[in-house]
Amino acid sequence: MAKSTVSLPVFCLLLLILSFDSGTLLKLANGQGKTWCVTKPSTDDAALASNIKTACDGLGILGLNCSLIQPGGTCYQPNTLINHASVVMNYYYQVYGPQEHTCYFSNSGLITVSDPSYGSCGYK
Repeated sequence: MAKSTVSLPVFCLLLLILSFDSGTLLKLANGQGKTWCVTKPSTDDAALASNIKTACDGLGILGLNCSLIQPGGTCYQPNTLINHASVVMNYYYQVYGPQEHTCYFSNSGLITVSDPSYGSCGYK
């Protein structure tokens, strides 16, 4: 019986074609297409603070606010920049449409197929 093989250049070409539409890859990985935006773990504190400001300012334009990361808010704990940034970046991402550019945040956003919700903090 002959063994079927795909040459390395053909395989690489297929990967390249698929990589142009990572949204499709995310949907394939998740099966349902639901995605969230979180902060890359390597993001420095200055960028995290900037991401919070950018997301909250953008949400404010729509009359929404970032009270969920303020004291008493459902996503205030843990009170860390990376947690607060991830929460509001995802809020922004969901409100403005879950697309790569709405999770960019100067290349510090990361789209995930795993729901990052925890405790009383539900990511939309």
